[in-house]
Amino acid sequence: MQRRSFLQSAGALALLGTAGCATTSIPSKARVVVIGGGYGGATAAKYVRLLSDHKIDVVLIEPNDAFVSCPLSNLVLGGSKQLADLTTPYTGLARNHGVTLVKDWARSIDPSRKTVTLAGGASIGYDKLVVSPGVELQMDSIEGLRAAHASGRVLQAWHAGAETVALRRQLEQMPDGGVYAITIPEQPFRCPPGPYERACQVAWYFKNAKPRSKVLVLDANPDVVSKAALFKRVWAEQYRGIVEYRPQHKTLAVNPATGIIGFEVQEDVKANVINALPAMRAGTIAVQAGLNNLANNRWCGVDFLTFESTAARDVHVLGDSIQIAPGMPKSGHMANNHGKVAAAAIVAQLSGWPVNPQPFLTNTCYSYVDDRNVVHVASVHEYVAAERTYKTVAGSGGLSPGPNEQEGLYAMSWARNIWADALQ
Repeated sequence: MQRRSFLQSAGALALLGTAGCATTSIPSKARVVVIGGGYGGATAAKYVRLLSDHKIDVVLIEPNDAFVSCPLSNLVLGGSKQLADLTTPYTGLARNHGVTLVKDWARSIDPSRKTVTLAGGASIGYDKLVVSPGVELQMDSIEGLRAAHASGRVLQAWHAGAETVALRRQLEQMPDGGVYAITIPEQPFRCPPGPYERACQVAWYFKNAKPRSKVLVLDANPDVVSKAALFKRVWAEQYRGIVEYRPQHKTLAVNPATGIIGFEVQEDVKANVINALPAMRAGTIAVQAGLNNLANNRWCGVDFLTFESTAARDVHVLGDSIQIAPGMPKSGHMANNHGKVAAAAIVAQLSGWPVNPQPFLTNTCYSYVDDRNVVHVASVHEYVAAERTYKTVAGSGGLSPGPNEQEGLYAMSWARNIWADALQ
């Protein structure tokens, strides 16, 4: 066997467990539909095909031609990367694995009839459905934000793409001596270290191009929620006088005409560029389908052994939309792992095999503090059958000791590998 084939086969056996050794019972006419081509959905689409020996049909519904990575997109704001550096077309899934690509939005789901209706009007039937829509930004949680966003004056850039480039342009047009303010919602939110990495990237740009400018980090949480000691060390050592961190600043309102940000308790703040991140919840299609059944209807409950929704049979929810297990971040790496575990469970269920009873998940999250130096956090999560959830394995992973360039090389290797793993 060639090395690539051996690795794929070995990975299949590991995901399926020892019960999934024979492939003769895999139904050739079964269809799995996947909504959303992000880290979770793209991975699930590929691995259902791989683990079924390409016998199960897979349809991926995704409105975009190419995947744009949210991880590393803060480097576009800092100026060391372009959006094209983070972009991978979906054609590899079709060419290499026979995934059927449907370029459209999923408008509605009918779990009783097992159909997905597209924005264009067509309907697609499924035996199993994977829903991986990311997050929906709750714009109305901050007064004035919806109108400010519609005008293009207050951006989020929390879905990597054109808005990321537009926010970079705002930073370039801001006068030296101006203020960039990023507001952070109460957790949980997509990519816990993301806002703090963004503060570093903007500060690095200011240090080199606009040294009299400031970065205000206005956090609704009582402290930095991820890699706190590392980020605070970087702000103190590399960006003293540029970055100012203010905890317990819950944003209530924004006014782009005056540049004013209003808070629940503290005095108003004025900024030239406002990057307001509102509260988040499960992606729109999951909410419309009623899958958001936990945490005041913000997040989707799942059976962690299979990632099947607790609100609808044969519907599996992945990634940032789910109510996370203890210690589980809403990250791209974690969504990729969700996709693999769900794919293995789906193939097993459709084939009449036992589901792997003890899946493991891993997570690694790299954060660039400038154009080369990086810090990371890593962890391993095991499924605990008695509690029907994942728990972090004691002693696994942890934080890097400090930023260095070697970690930057690891970060870029991680990105290339996980993009290939999900999309090629």
